[in-house]
Amino acid sequence: MEITDIRVRKVAGEGKLKAYVTVTFDDCFVVHNVKIIEGKSSVFIAMPSRKTRAGEYKDVAHPIHPEFRAEMQKQILEKYDSGEGLDDMSVEI
Repeated sequence: MEITDIRVRKVAGEGKLKAYVTVTFDDCFVVHNVKIIEGKSSVFIAMPSRKTRAGEYKDVAHPIHPEFRAEMQKQILEKYDSGEGLDDMSVEI
């Protein structure tokens, strides 16, 4: 499976959430609302999730293999850092 497009929407403000990302795979499958979050030592991605009735967050979609997740994170963060693929509008929270 190949990542064929990455779109980044930066989040305005001072919080830990830095951007929302849309990732397209093989020009035929898209995952919205991947988040870029600032951690204690670096930024990382968080997959889209929903809150359960028990108050836990469960991923809606996620990579099965750690190697694919690492590659996906690498490509998303490279796009975020380069400023390429940015949508014109930032999100305000």
